[in-house]
Amino acid sequence: MQRLLILLAILLTIPFLQAKKPLDEQHCEVCIKTVNKFAETLSADDKSSVEKIEKGFKSFCKKVKVDSKEHRLCYYVGALETSATYAIGDLSKPLAWGIPAEKICRERLFKTNPQICDLKYEKPIDINGIDLNKLKVKDLKKILTDWGETADFMEKSEYIRRINEVKDKYVKPASDTEKKDL
Repeated sequence: MQRLLILLAILLTIPFLQAKKPLDEQHCEVCIKTVNKFAETLSADDKSSVEKIEKGFKSFCKKVKVDSKEHRLCYYVGALETSATYAIGDLSKPLAWGIPAEKICRERLFKTNPQICDLKYEKPIDINGIDLNKLKVKDLKKILTDWGETADFMEKSEYIRRINEVKDKYVKPASDTEKKDL
């Protein structure tokens, strides 16, 4: 009986002894960057007033580019007129209390709407450091459309050829740091 109690006590304490999982840096990255960017625009008086923060965030969201990750965040928080929910209080109150953006996004807003932390920035593709033949056609097409070039080809080789033709206009050449003047 004593062995069973000792074993049970050990099993119950193991989860508490395990270290916390390190946070993924991309977890809530759009929210954290947007809230920090917004907080920098506030004056000292505005930072202490919940109403001014809410009003300021709504006007901040009106200036955000439509169809961007930040615009989607504004929609989820409820700062847009078309938003289905109104959770801006979960942002404005903690911000007025001086709570850091990381904690606001990862704890408060995540509880309200987990989709907020699903927003992530797309990683830029390094054209100079990647083999274009290994990319998918979807990625090749995205490169061309991001550059504003036409991308209505039928085969992958055509996309690669077009990227190589216009690459010099949009991408800076790789620096030759290893080469030294003799």
